[in-house]
Amino acid sequence: MAEPFILGALERGRSVEQFLGPAGSPERLGIHWVELQPVRGTYEVYLHAALDCEPLSGDLDSLPPLFDSDEEDFGLLLATTNDPLAALDAAETQTGAVRNRWVNQSMAGDEYRDYVVASRPAKAPDGHPWPTSQP
Repeated sequence: MAEPFILGALERGRSVEQFLGPAGSPERLGIHWVELQPVRGTYEVYLHAALDCEPLSGDLDSLPPLFDSDEEDFGLLLATTNDPLAALDAAETQTGAVRNRWVNQSMAGDEYRDYVVASRPAKAPDGHPWPTSQP
């Protein structure tokens, strides 16, 4: 998504997200993604990590958490801002997210599916390495 569309979605109360590729260890394979979520006039940045497991699901929220947690909802709150551009900047700075890879809410699951179908490539579709930030 182009930046004006990202900011517009956030200002309309819609989350945006980005699939960040592999996470975890060789013993416990996982994936991670970052989400920008508008919450009551603020913008929260969450880093999520889930098991990379079968059956393949495009619904990232339905995947089991990568790290053991007693919480039903998982995700690491990285930042809260009053400005959507500041949230976007914080997400990119703290997770390695790339400006032109943001997608609408729930579309990162399609990117995960593409990642699995492509045999979990070492590089993102744009040829750049996946970010290495993990919770």
